[in-house]
Amino acid sequence: MVIVLLDDVGFGATATFGGPVPTPTGDALAREGLRYNRFHTTALCSPTRAALLTGRNHHAVNTGNITEWATGYDGYNSIIPKSAATIAETLRQNGYSTAAFGKWHNTPVWEVSPAGPFDRWPTGMGFEEFYGFMGGEAHQYNPGLYHGTAPVERPEGVENYHLTTDLADRMIEWVHRQQAMSPDRPFFVYWAPGATHAPHHVSPEWSEPFRGRFDGGWDKLREEIYARQQELGVIPAEAALTPRHESIPAWDAMSEEQQRIASRLMEVYAGFLAHTDHEIGRIVTALKDMSVWDNTMFVYIIGDNGAAAAGGITGVFNEMVTLNGLQEDPEIVLSRIDDFGGPKASNEYPVGFAWAMCTPFQFTKQFASHFGGTRNPMIVTWPQRINDGGGLRSQFHHVIDIAPTILEAAGIPAPVVVNGVPQQPYDGISLAYTFDDAAAQDRRRTQYFEIKGIRGIYRDDWMACTYHGKIQWQPGSKMPAFSDDRWELYDLSRDYSQAVDLSAQHPDRLAELKALFDAEGEKNHVFPLDDRGPARAIGARPTVLGQRTSISFGQGSIRMPEDIIRCAFNRSYSITADLETPGGDTVDGVLLAAGGYFAGLALYVQNGLAKFTYNYFGSKYTTIAAATPLPAGNSTVAVDFEYDGGGLGKGGVARLLVNGCPAAESRIERTVPLGFSADEGLDIGLDGGTPAADTYEGTFPFNATIKEVTIQLR
Repeated sequence: MVIVLLDDVGFGATATFGGPVPTPTGDALAREGLRYNRFHTTALCSPTRAALLTGRNHHAVNTGNITEWATGYDGYNSIIPKSAATIAETLRQNGYSTAAFGKWHNTPVWEVSPAGPFDRWPTGMGFEEFYGFMGGEAHQYNPGLYHGTAPVERPEGVENYHLTTDLADRMIEWVHRQQAMSPDRPFFVYWAPGATHAPHHVSPEWSEPFRGRFDGGWDKLREEIYARQQELGVIPAEAALTPRHESIPAWDAMSEEQQRIASRLMEVYAGFLAHTDHEIGRIVTALKDMSVWDNTMFVYIIGDNGAAAAGGITGVFNEMVTLNGLQEDPEIVLSRIDDFGGPKASNEYPVGFAWAMCTPFQFTKQFASHFGGTRNPMIVTWPQRINDGGGLRSQFHHVIDIAPTILEAAGIPAPVVVNGVPQQPYDGISLAYTFDDAAAQDRRRTQYFEIKGIRGIYRDDWMACTYHGKIQWQPGSKMPAFSDDRWELYDLSRDYSQAVDLSAQHPDRLAELKALFDAEGEKNHVFPLDDRGPARAIGARPTVLGQRTSISFGQGSIRMPEDIIRCAFNRSYSITADLETPGGDTVDGVLLAAGGYFAGLALYVQNGLAKFTYNYFGSKYTTIAAATPLPAGNSTVAVDFEYDGGGLGKGGVARLLVNGCPAAESRIERTVPLGFSADEGLDIGLDGGTPAADTYEGTFPFNATIKEVTIQLR
């Protein structure tokens, strides 16, 4: 059993489903297996993954949003209950070898630390092997990796390292070992790369072939994709191409500079997706070479939601700016256009191209109301079982249906009790009945959708929905009351793409479906609805610090959660390092680093001089330094930051102290309000990942003794 789950890929991105990006591996799998064109996800990362692995609705396993936005309510606390064992745990207890590679994003953020607990890490949830990253995204050239529960660095000495390639290598190597040692034991692999979630990282070798391919813009591209989809038959002939929403500008309304930036961002994205398809091809080839392919059910889900629109109207060079609710300076983006796709970029394309990647549907990722957010292509191959190679399946199904399908294929009944805990019944329905019958009657009659108050309800080919809330690429738009939401109604038996709103013609049916949503919501812990943005990101939740106002670390503490330093955001704090050094100008290295190239801070010693750097999104570095080297023996280096107050992201004064005496100070006009990074973390004694300061390179390890580093909140 193999599940491949891509990230942030819209329905119309791959050539296999009419898109502009050549995907020969996808094409080959489609010829050999079955294509599903009415398969659905939840519209967001963590919720889709939780639903996929447990076979239960995302709120029913407390994953109503990403783990970083967890709240205390049932349905949203990010704690997958023991009563919802993963498919990996069930298979493991039935004799399967199990492994996961890539993105996890299903452990509560306060538990992603060296102290655990580890029962909600992959190795505590049924996977005997895990190699990947724990958060929502990763730097493809310098990822923050874990093997099991231990932080590890990317392999040394690998020329042109890329995470997707590394993950493919690791899976292939693991299956080789498993087959060598236990050839009669079946295996289950969950392979979920960071691709194609931002940052869109890929070498010029892959992006250059797309030069000029998208200069015609997103309106033209969408029409081209739609035409190819009809030609391929992956959408019904009568399916309509939905119009561009008024919040998305026409391509011709963009300036020449904006078009140049957007086109290049799309070229890089296309290269990223093409590279991902290539790596999946390597996996398929390896499975065939090992003679295990014929009896392997290979489930290829092309996206955990629709294409992401976090790049806003114009696209971004540094996505952390927009993830903090801010707007990036267009001049900075233009000045860094040659860096797109490289290690010093965290780029993401604009909403117009994201919308095009979701052809023929409305909207994008996060829109649980419309298929641009929830309808993803899927391909299932199983040579010994599926005989209709190249077939198309149009039954309405959802990601929760994969776990029951796998159990049926394996001949394993759904567990009633796992590890002594009675199990919630599966919400999913096996789709194995579609393998032999393209015309089989749909067995999924009802499915609700909800993310951030954006809602939808499906029942017997009718769908009611409302895209509550502000449009994420329209900063400053006002959030409406839930009672003011306007619901739409679609007859999906005639309207594949949600193009014709029938709410005015069928008010009674709409009322019935709204009532059904309420019933499904009550059953699955969807309520209370929560539409907050930044307030939710910084809301009260458990932290590694708990009730403490200080925390101390010894030398060698690495890959600790950024959650620790985020407790110091938007307030005053101090960082103090107790050292023992030989003194003089040979003392070098990082004492504490948090974040990385795209935002962060670092306290360090360079040429014997104590220094502190605050990195505001890579666009403004503030560095203060002592004038004289550290003396020999015991020393204390500290930075004291006095916050102005008055809201999020305000400024303050940073003061550097050596052995208790003032050494330097500077005003920092603005600070990062919500987060430095999605995957960098906090390190003591070195700077893992990308460097947080612009005054050193690499990990810059400390070459003397760190006795203790203390963060004190004030």
